[in-house]
Amino acid sequence: MRPNHPGQPPAAPSSRRRRAITTGLAALCLTAGTLASGPAHADELPLSEAVTAEAIQAHLTNLDTIAEYNGGNRASGTPGYDVAALYIEDQLERAGYEPYRHEYDYESWRENTPAVLARTAPDERAYELDEDYVTMSYSSAGDVTAPAVAVNAESEESGCSPDDFADFPEGAIAITLRGTCPFGDKVQNSADAGASAAVVVNNEDEVFLGTVGTTSGIPAIGVSGLAGADLLDTSGLELQVTVDSEVAQESSYSILAQTPGGKDDNVVVVGGHLDSVEEGPGINDNGSGAAFVLETALRMAEKEDPNNKVRFAFWGTEESGLVGSNEYVADLSEQEVDDIALYLNFDMIGSHNYGRFVLDGRMDLPESGGAPAGSGAIAKVFEDYFEGQGQVSEPGVLSGRSDYSAFMQAGIPSGGLFSGADGVKTEEQAEWYGGEEGAMFDPYYHTPDDTMEHVNWDSVAELSAAGAHGVEFLAETTLPVNGVVPFNAPTPVDLPRLGDAWVR
Repeated sequence: MRPNHPGQPPAAPSSRRRRAITTGLAALCLTAGTLASGPAHADELPLSEAVTAEAIQAHLTNLDTIAEYNGGNRASGTPGYDVAALYIEDQLERAGYEPYRHEYDYESWRENTPAVLARTAPDERAYELDEDYVTMSYSSAGDVTAPAVAVNAESEESGCSPDDFADFPEGAIAITLRGTCPFGDKVQNSADAGASAAVVVNNEDEVFLGTVGTTSGIPAIGVSGLAGADLLDTSGLELQVTVDSEVAQESSYSILAQTPGGKDDNVVVVGGHLDSVEEGPGINDNGSGAAFVLETALRMAEKEDPNNKVRFAFWGTEESGLVGSNEYVADLSEQEVDDIALYLNFDMIGSHNYGRFVLDGRMDLPESGGAPAGSGAIAKVFEDYFEGQGQVSEPGVLSGRSDYSAFMQAGIPSGGLFSGADGVKTEEQAEWYGGEEGAMFDPYYHTPDDTMEHVNWDSVAELSAAGAHGVEFLAETTLPVNGVVPFNAPTPVDLPRLGDAWVR
């Protein structure tokens, strides 16, 4: 990955950005409407200074309190999510916005008990959940013990074509390799060929979290490259695959609000998901992004109307497959899609062992793909800001992992910021950002320990400043992104005549 300043050590947080967060703040957090109020002359400050880490912390503390008293999380469909939504709406209404809910129905997939993957022949071996294998989301339930057969195991297109399954034995378990086509295609082709279950082997040593997108019809398991090599090297292989899962129809909603002023046919959408996983309060993932979006909206309400309308989005059901943002974009008319200039995503900006990642609109990274034209210009806005602060930044993979996915698929330029999740910090990155080499960027990602105590406030300060700068820049002009020139209203001219007649 290419940093903006190769080899440069990380700069200390700017004193004008990183003011001390006092212990008294926590005691006052339940009145974030007061705490989050802007400075006396907010319109004189750039948004990058008006949006502060202190105010974001106040919102996060309130979201944490809501989770604590409502089952420990803010997962979609829970009281914690509903009360968090009421908090967001109340804050927006106090600032003069008119928030509204985008409601949707979806299929909710969940596992009732842990999945099982075991070798039953030629000898017995139990594989380790989360280390050797994991269930693919939307896997169907089933308990299968059968011979396992590799499918076109020499190719990255393994299982991508029905032709790969010629002479496949009815009722066997299909083993395919991760590669060029979606997992859903591999699993569906396996089911159509008569397989009783599907196992997909990763192309790297570790295990991976995969999804088949829609209910698969047969159990589907993803395995690590190391465990997969063991499977592929075993003659006379027989496996047990057990998945205990169900799909239920659920309803949820996202919250949106927009500035009253600005061009309504050149809208800048700024979003982050409000829901957490069921395992914990989700303070970094993604309380941090939602709190940033909220505080940015509150501070923008104090400023002059922007040239371009800004729409703020708090997505629901992201943790179950980006449902809220996908349903929102799917419900837009062709004209409404065309009216959106770009999308900015903020999903995790306070990772404990953080990095400064700018979503890879230029597709510099091999894992990135599908970025519409203009996405690279969005990235440059953020990169230039970090460079101006003397801070290193790097491209972050743009691969459909968060709520930008639906916007990209609709052809809308997309970008945003990210402080890292389950990737591992290198020695060079530790020099740039500080923190611990060889550790995950967020070791508390998707765990009960994603709490206030594990948020890195330097990360929040630095990424929120850059994020707010990007929002303000693009609210004024999207010229480098979509070629739209800002509209300048003519200045009225006071003349004494109208044609031959005197006016005054």
